[in-house]
Amino acid sequence: MSFTDRSDAGRRLASQLLHLRGEDVVVLGLPRGGVPVAAEVARALNAPLDVIVVRKLGVPFQPELGMGAIGEGDVRIVNPEVVAITHVTDAEIAAVEKRERAELDRRARRFRGDRRRTPLPGRTAVIIDDGIATGSTARAACQVAKAQGAARVVMAAPVAPPSACAALAADADEVICLETPRHFMAIGEWYQDFSQTSDAEVISLLRAAEEEGPPAEAPRGGEVVIAAGAARLAGHLSTPGTGAGIVLFAHGSGSSRHSPRNRFVADVLADAGLGTLLFDLLTTEEERDRANVFDIGLLAGRLGAVTQWLHAQPGLAGARVGYFGASTGAAAALWAAAEPGGDVAAVVSRGGRPDLAMQRLAEVRAPTLLIVGALDDVVLGMNREAQAQLRCENRLAVVPGAGHLFEEPGTLDRVAALARAWFTRFLAPAHARA
Repeated sequence: MSFTDRSDAGRRLASQLLHLRGEDVVVLGLPRGGVPVAAEVARALNAPLDVIVVRKLGVPFQPELGMGAIGEGDVRIVNPEVVAITHVTDAEIAAVEKRERAELDRRARRFRGDRRRTPLPGRTAVIIDDGIATGSTARAACQVAKAQGAARVVMAAPVAPPSACAALAADADEVICLETPRHFMAIGEWYQDFSQTSDAEVISLLRAAEEEGPPAEAPRGGEVVIAAGAARLAGHLSTPGTGAGIVLFAHGSGSSRHSPRNRFVADVLADAGLGTLLFDLLTTEEERDRANVFDIGLLAGRLGAVTQWLHAQPGLAGARVGYFGASTGAAAALWAAAEPGGDVAAVVSRGGRPDLAMQRLAEVRAPTLLIVGALDDVVLGMNREAQAQLRCENRLAVVPGAGHLFEEPGTLDRVAALARAWFTRFLAPAHARA
């Protein structure tokens, strides 16, 4: 099989990836040649398109030998075996990384401009190239995607030698390749038109994908941009049934509005007739400063600003609001609920860190449900101490057999059921509560 051009290759490759439709997928093209292929795959999967910019860290005296790789978001992967064999020092690694980091940042700004990098935590990253020769760049991209939080990584290309596919299996959860010739010479021999992809073409494809809007098969509701002071936060709003309340989700550190656990709970609440709003607490720029992730006052302020934004939307002025917080997000939810005039009717904390808001707990007036896994000893202790400080109606629910992330079978279902009962009780219309 030969391909007319990269777009043709992308359409053919997409036909082998249709089993991913319906998953929370992000399609990532390796610039530059992988992006035209990735654009066709993203279109077929109804998924967002972005670039994944990686740089190999080469051994100083033998640059073609990779000792690691770097990616956006201060991601760095180092191969300790190569470092040990070559006796590269920490100072030499730092010097190589500094040089490559400058080039990585330049390329990312060039391709994406001021647009945010698409977050990967909890999602399936489908990494696309126009072909794979040795696989070193593709392997680095898979490692970087995992380090950026992708729950699953699929590496796909129109053509690659069997040896490269076998090597990629160590870093990708799934490898898909249309052609795997034993006698592989060059990627270009498999294309009738293998002319170089320009930066301008990459930029144009990314902009076109963004302008096409959210995927056609996005969950119920709509994508929104929330003005919170000077910040612009991306979110997904599902409007409630008549008179029902809306639950705002505050994610934990290292997560985002795409948190699969929060999305699962949101779906259960939506099925019960409640509205939901999942949103990013911080902008991409703010996330680069780790101090912001644990600035509970800042996060609580964002939650309050988003609540005001919600009430300013048509038809939602009088909607009763609940907060569902996870980890540090739970601390932010409790802090925000303690603010004077805080307009919140109920709070649910999943594996929360109420210790980060301990000085404000006595001022919380909203009925509060604390959910903790029985196996999460440290956090369970924190929540028991927090419960002693609460003066509002409250309950501590311990889920048997559950750890901090509620990954054990059936435990997240229990969390969703508890949250549904709590929010239905306090956010439903008055006549329903009666």
